[in-house]
Amino acid sequence: MPHPCTNLGREPRLARCGLRTRDKAALSTNLQLVTLIGSGGHLLLALGLALVGASGPHVDKILAQPWLAAVGLVCGVAAFVWARAAARLARAASRIEAETMTSGTTSEAARLARTAFNKDLHAAVLYSVLTAGLILASFSTSPWFELLLLCVSIPAVVSLRYAPRFLAEARLAEQRSRLERRAEEILAQEELAPRRWAARLAPDTLPAYEGFDIGWVYEPGTGAMAGDFYDVFPSGPGRLAVVIGDVSGHGIEASITAFQVKHVLRVFLRQYRDPAQALEEINKTLINLGRPEDMVSVCTLLYDTQAGTLRHASAGHPPAFVWHQGEIRSLAATGPLLALDPNATYFSRDMPLEVGDLAVLYTDGLTEARSGGQLFGEERVAHIIRRDPGQDTDVMCKTLLEAARDFSSPLVDDVAVMAIRRV
Repeated sequence: MPHPCTNLGREPRLARCGLRTRDKAALSTNLQLVTLIGSGGHLLLALGLALVGASGPHVDKILAQPWLAAVGLVCGVAAFVWARAAARLARAASRIEAETMTSGTTSEAARLARTAFNKDLHAAVLYSVLTAGLILASFSTSPWFELLLLCVSIPAVVSLRYAPRFLAEARLAEQRSRLERRAEEILAQEELAPRRWAARLAPDTLPAYEGFDIGWVYEPGTGAMAGDFYDVFPSGPGRLAVVIGDVSGHGIEASITAFQVKHVLRVFLRQYRDPAQALEEINKTLINLGRPEDMVSVCTLLYDTQAGTLRHASAGHPPAFVWHQGEIRSLAATGPLLALDPNATYFSRDMPLEVGDLAVLYTDGLTEARSGGQLFGEERVAHIIRRDPGQDTDVMCKTLLEAARDFSSPLVDDVAVMAIRRV
């Protein structure tokens, strides 16, 4: 098979391949130079330390200028460190070059690695020259022994010679850092967006309403986007609406549907006194959107403090529990899931409302928590409520959540729990 560099005899490709070959050869040569510098620096350092150790108290008789020797030893250490760093960068650049050569593309990472290598090599050479010059100059006060220090001008000339290239690659590094920073900002926004969206559906705080003690807790599942939602708002004079719901599925589509249902329900529950009629209207709205896969379960409670009643309507949602006159009552769904049947009908049920009555609503993530093949179930929820119905509503919600966690850890689905007591 012909070499890709000779394919169709195109000069640009030949030039690129030739450049890579030269760069690879240059890196190999520079790596050998770095190894030599490192070994030389290590040798000079050892030699200097041996001289100082052998001289002992007579160091002034051997070295005319001991302070130069001390500075030279420090420069030797620096040369050794820079040489080791340059050797690592040379190997990294060679590895990147080998990975990109087969793809027929250039790599900014390889260019930046070569630039970093050249800078470290320059520093290693500079400190090596200083080490040799300073140690030799320390043996005599004659100016001739200091001539080797003039070799420091060689790395300086190299710096001037390659200054435009260094500046160009510095600009490249700056551009790359800007792109990386922008990418980090985008990733941060992508991570933050689901949390902000979930906060709209299942907020951390709810307003307080006179005559009611409201507790709630929300635990997101393993998915990035939430499908559970809850809401509490006044729907008219002396009336308070409580809503909890869950959209089938996970991800952005389920979250969008949940957001739509939550806020459209606010409109319909203010418009209609009967929550069943509001569910029928929102069912028609979802059907008209043409997304039958976005089925929604919703449970609504409408407290009427003037009439002293509690009205309940539910679209396929898990049963709510009401503690009334020392007994617990299960409120089953009063109609099918929303967006399931265009001809679905819903009804509501009324019950008397007294001070101390407690209602507990939750999403199916609570009762469907699994331990092996066993579900947490509605009976466990009723048992926890029955065990201490007078406890604080926040404590009640957290107790239910902790019980589900202990039963099934971790919780896979979203879990939302609300408890409302008439006070």
